[in-house]
Amino acid sequence: MKLRLATLLLAFTLTVPVASRAEHEGKVQIVLLGDSTTEASIPKKLAPNEPQFEDVIRILLAAEGDLPPTNVINLGLSGEYLRRLIDSGRYEKAASKLPGLDYVLIRYGLNDNAKREGFVENFPKDFRELIAKLRADHPKAMLIPMTVIPYGNEETSTKINDLIRQVAAEEKLTLFDIHPRYAQELKRGPDMLNYRRYPLAKIPEKHRELALPYATEGKDPVVVVLDNRLDAHFGNLPGWYGDRHPNLAGYHVIADETAKFLAPLIRAKLTK
Repeated sequence: MKLRLATLLLAFTLTVPVASRAEHEGKVQIVLLGDSTTEASIPKKLAPNEPQFEDVIRILLAAEGDLPPTNVINLGLSGEYLRRLIDSGRYEKAASKLPGLDYVLIRYGLNDNAKREGFVENFPKDFRELIAKLRADHPKAMLIPMTVIPYGNEETSTKINDLIRQVAAEEKLTLFDIHPRYAQELKRGPDMLNYRRYPLAKIPEKHRELALPYATEGKDPVVVVLDNRLDAHFGNLPGWYGDRHPNLAGYHVIADETAKFLAPLIRAKLTK
């Protein structure tokens, strides 16, 4: 009889789902959703020993000293916009089933502005659709819309960010405004925080040897530099500073401001 009872208890334990927390029990779970400015795909050969963007956020939060450990999951993807995230099935596959999420940071708008027809009307609709899915799939998570960083002209940034603020207000969500900090950092030098990405074929042949160590492989190699080391030689070339994707310094600014934003939220939640 005791053996039979033990067997039944074991079977019951195996069939009843355990209350899920997340990938690692006891860690605050943070998810980053966004485009290439979230993905932060720095080529490994250019920065082999650098911590990834999500790791910097985790390290900075740990440095606070009084917060629980965190697990930062980066689901950013280059070229993505809200409609593609939803319609491609990537949201469903990558984000909908993640267990135990505490915070979801959402930063879209740059690609939406370029690729979504009827942007001003449809972008807020797409944003609200994603929010509805997240609320259904992760009812305990705090959803945090983010503004976009300065990328094109200020008029475009303002147009995008005003729509994001509108959605956050209508959905009664806390907005994380990353734009002012990034813009302030750019005042130290307008090209300090962005890549240099330039076709090798457009580099003057007499100086091309200087650029070869930074060139990608393939049919149409591109020179990719994460700082200003080649500016002295090529800074006068048309379009040398044209790529505005964040470099390592740019991602450290975003990570630093993200940790500063999240730390008091996590701390306040612990005291409830």
